[in-house]
Amino acid sequence: MKTTPNKAIFLDRDGVINQDIGYLHEMDKFKFIDGVFDLCKKFIKSNYLLIIVTNQSGIARGYYTVSDFNKLNNWMLKRFRENGIAISAVYFCPHGPDDNCSCRKPKSGMILDAVAHHNIDLENSWLIGDKFRDIESAINGGIKNTIKIGLEKSDNGVIIPTYTLKSLSKINEIDEIF
Repeated sequence: MKTTPNKAIFLDRDGVINQDIGYLHEMDKFKFIDGVFDLCKKFIKSNYLLIIVTNQSGIARGYYTVSDFNKLNNWMLKRFRENGIAISAVYFCPHGPDDNCSCRKPKSGMILDAVAHHNIDLENSWLIGDKFRDIESAINGGIKNTIKIGLEKSDNGVIIPTYTLKSLSKINEIDEIF
């Protein structure tokens, strides 16, 4: 029996879910972006799976361990559950920028893993990120619908998101996502 593919919202973590302070690994420094819980509830109501894809080069750099990441990740997921939000999966890349891995954004390894494990319909899925490498990762992974949060400018003009928004709250104005 063939199952219908799932549409998904791929979320970068730092800068989309929480304030990006650089190499975040401590719960007391983790600050959720205003409105992220309400927005995630709206995504779920629109039948999207929520999948987090995050580069964590602080592990490769020795700033924190995989265990530290997992503790913070479990704490974050508990906050989501307390707000009635199920995160389907979290994929992370522990490698540094000079490592030749397939998972570090802008490569698409995390997205392709999610597609394989969650039967994702890329045509109707979205990626939301705050860096152009997030958008490039989506394009490399076959996701055509992208939202770039923030005012970072592209250094080459080649990577063009579907939407560029000043803040996460502006996503509510995009009718085609809901």
